[in-house]
Amino acid sequence: MATAGPSLDLAAGFVLAGGQSSRMGRDKALVEFSGRPLVAHALAILNQVGLPPKIAGATSSIRASLQAFAPVIEDASPGLGPLSGICAALAATSAHYAIFLPVDLPLLPPSLLVYLLRHAQITGAAVTVPSVSGFTQTFPAVLARTALPALQNELTSGRYGCFSAFQAASAALGHSIGSISVELLAQSGHVFHPLDLPPRHWFLNLNSPADLACAEVLLIC
Repeated sequence: MATAGPSLDLAAGFVLAGGQSSRMGRDKALVEFSGRPLVAHALAILNQVGLPPKIAGATSSIRASLQAFAPVIEDASPGLGPLSGICAALAATSAHYAIFLPVDLPLLPPSLLVYLLRHAQITGAAVTVPSVSGFTQTFPAVLARTALPALQNELTSGRYGCFSAFQAASAALGHSIGSISVELLAQSGHVFHPLDLPPRHWFLNLNSPADLACAEVLLIC
């Protein structure tokens, strides 16, 4: 099990609240899940890690609404996807590492973020992400601030994919992406879910009303 949280002077936490939300039919950040907006769930996860969170990548249509929940980092290049929000957040922090949590993963356990951050701090990896069922995930991601120049280069070059940008940033710094199996972490007791949900459910993206309904069922099973 994870114990004390990470050092606050070494890390920052950001919720990525952008995205078109086309399948949901409205901005996901403000969609209610289990009685609270999704953005409130994501912020709570980072608060439990011990990181006072901020919001990045918010669209202009909901930026004012989100400011009621947490400080919002203004996106210097709106409309270019989450990579733009990531670059803006890294540019706005002096922390060595930043955790980026998308707004649509409310079932992630805080202990996973703690472990990813500790692993990044120990290994010095530029990018640290989890893998589940053998597949590397793009988020949640722990990024070193030193990755910002390479990430920004990808953005200004018109390459907006987050994972490919993570690969480019890692390579530019002479690293490989740190990918950690959540199943092994759960089996060893290093990571646990407060509701005892198995790892395959932690990464359920709430992209549509059907996903919301599925996640609600998981909470009461």
